[in-house]
Amino acid sequence: MTELSLTTTLIVFTLGAAVIGLVGVRLTRFADELADLTGLGEAVFGAVLLGASTSFPGIVASVTAAASGHAELAVSNAVGGIAVQTVFLVAADLAHRRANLEHAAASVPNLISAALLCGLLALPLMASNGPSFTLLGVHPASFLLLGIYVFGLRIASQSRDAPGWRPVRTRDTLEDRPQRTFARKRSATRLWLAFAASVAVVGVAGWLVGISGLALVRHTGLSETLVGSLFTATATSLPELVTAVAAVRQGALTLAVGGIIGGNTFDVLFLVFADVAYREGSIYHAMGAQPQFLISLSILLTAILLLGLIRRERRGVANIGFESLAVLVFYLMGLSVLVFGG
Repeated sequence: MTELSLTTTLIVFTLGAAVIGLVGVRLTRFADELADLTGLGEAVFGAVLLGASTSFPGIVASVTAAASGHAELAVSNAVGGIAVQTVFLVAADLAHRRANLEHAAASVPNLISAALLCGLLALPLMASNGPSFTLLGVHPASFLLLGIYVFGLRIASQSRDAPGWRPVRTRDTLEDRPQRTFARKRSATRLWLAFAASVAVVGVAGWLVGISGLALVRHTGLSETLVGSLFTATATSLPELVTAVAAVRQGALTLAVGGIIGGNTFDVLFLVFADVAYREGSIYHAMGAQPQFLISLSILLTAILLLGLIRRERRGVANIGFESLAVLVFYLMGLSVLVFGG
């Protein structure tokens, strides 16, 4: 399917991206209602189920590329998605006109998820410069990534029920208060089925984006990193953009921030799935300097976001916080280095 014509490739790519974006709106509504139904709260539910669900098309795209032997495309799709999804919070911040989004959506689990993300992103960099030892074709760093991710989720969940400290509440803070509107079991079942069906649809769309991304590499002559970070990562990350803006408009601010950070944290696991699918050795040692640059950029953007969540600036330039402006500037600088710096 990588032998598709350029016209067909663009049609398939656009179709997959459109489906991902449209279904993402429904995912947000289902996730907000399920967060209230389960009692998990918007931050935890956004970090786990919504983050994993909106990341599903990216998983399919990265695994498709890795299984075809395109390590750099698989890695850049995963890490490029983390970078662009962090920028999506700028759009969500602009949509919330009352105050800076990071100020209004104060949440300890979101802080933990952001710190966890920085740690997880550092592991692939360490692995790429360490021994290329593999166990059944999988690098030990992949097992470590999975273990730390599960441990981090447990800490985030525990901090919600018994936090060591709480953010100061202001008149612009919007707390996550569950509204159990789906108390009946039959309604809850239908809601879960609708949520699962939406995830399946975006998964198929992610596969379309993945195969069209492989074809774009052949047609355009661009590097796999550029195609992954500019095209496939952006297309497969559309659910995060749609769900973040939609969640803000629905008043689910903690879900909006938690969905992005949680999705980014889950996106690091793309590397685990891609490492399993890549049968030519360790995928961390098969990636070049450009994917490593993308990982470093993602760590920087996440650290800036974490500073904004801690600082909680109420208003800034264009009614957004300093972190949103800094994230946008550094992301554009990073893309410029990739495009023009080679």
